[in-house]
Amino acid sequence: MSAARPGALNAGVTPREAWSWAMLDFANSGYTTVVLTAVFSAYFVGVVADGAPWATLAWTATLSVSYLLVMLTLPALGARADARARKRPLLFCAVGGCVAGMLVLTQAGPGDLWLAVVAVVISNYCYGVSDSSIASFLPEISAPHALGRVSGWGWGLGYVGGLLSLGLALAIVLTGEGRGEGAAVTVPRVMFATAVLFAVSVIPAALWLRERASPSAVPVVSPLRTLALAWHEVGQRFPQFRLLLVCGACYQAGIAVVITLAAVYAEQVMGFTMTQTIMLIFAVNVTAAVGALSFGGFQDRIGHRKALALTLAGWVVTAVTAFLAIDVRVFWCAACLAGLCMGTSQSAGRAMVGALAPSNRLASFYALWTFALQLAAAVGPLFYGLVTWLTGGNQRLAMLLTALFFLAALGVLSRIRFSQGERERHSAELQAM
Repeated sequence: MSAARPGALNAGVTPREAWSWAMLDFANSGYTTVVLTAVFSAYFVGVVADGAPWATLAWTATLSVSYLLVMLTLPALGARADARARKRPLLFCAVGGCVAGMLVLTQAGPGDLWLAVVAVVISNYCYGVSDSSIASFLPEISAPHALGRVSGWGWGLGYVGGLLSLGLALAIVLTGEGRGEGAAVTVPRVMFATAVLFAVSVIPAALWLRERASPSAVPVVSPLRTLALAWHEVGQRFPQFRLLLVCGACYQAGIAVVITLAAVYAEQVMGFTMTQTIMLIFAVNVTAAVGALSFGGFQDRIGHRKALALTLAGWVVTAVTAFLAIDVRVFWCAACLAGLCMGTSQSAGRAMVGALAPSNRLASFYALWTFALQLAAAVGPLFYGLVTWLTGGNQRLAMLLTALFFLAALGVLSRIRFSQGERERHSAELQAM
């Protein structure tokens, strides 16, 4: 965090605390990069499910179940955290669950379909809860004018975590291959190493990340009732934020396809080996880190809405390029462009929520944001899996149709009036005083 400039952090927040918060992104990215993107997704399809015609659909359906569970429970969990000003316990319980799920994945071998399904559901559910909790601390860490920059620090360090996790995975796989060991032996070792790195990386936050929010007066009721009340409230009092939720759901559906199916696409369509796939995802994480670290300040200067529009246009180009790629070099270009867009769009979305969320409702508003993202994460890959199943395995067409999610997001984004959304947030904060 040495790049922090004066005024970027809120009063009372030290660079050490901001770094400890960003290390949570570092930890989380190891899970998404190794388990969801580069290694276990392809291992699930090719080894656990033995490459069956339904294997890709089974993988996407498993993820959709975990996303559905997050959607149904997280708004109530966020409301409880706000009511008691206890985001830290929610965060670290979710972190522990994610690590435990990864350790169970070390036991998943050929034919162990249900063990893998249950472990992925548990670990990905806990990842979703922890990701929302991490994001809810952003407005407490960052000064209002620097949300994009500070969010970019977190995402940038997160991609460094992904790179380190991939480096460990590559070393384990190459060492195993040198001994004549296949994926059934090396992948469980990769899962163990990823779990250990995840657990170690959250220690700084456990030591130094502070809880600053005050208890809110939000009623805590049943999960579905909480969701209904929250959706009604944002429609009445925060219409710009609700548009942002719809926009986020649209573009995250497309991003979820890239995150969860990049390795499957690389191996099934482009003929990559596991080693080549890990190298590809390594390059994606490098470009994503560059995008997240360099784009945050630019976002703060030109405005959140324009910044997000630029990156969504980049996603459309990415999907079309991947669809057209026959030459491996063209596919590599598409993958690196995806990395740039991933780093910028995810950082931009989190910063936009921080700018529109009332200071005493951070966990609740980020829970709604996560609800939208989890809905997208369920719909996007499931849509992709259904297209491949219905077209006899045409993953190129499925990738092309993914561009529709980004085009829909651009349409919704054109309706958002960000200055009005900030006025809605300010009005709510005054009423709560």
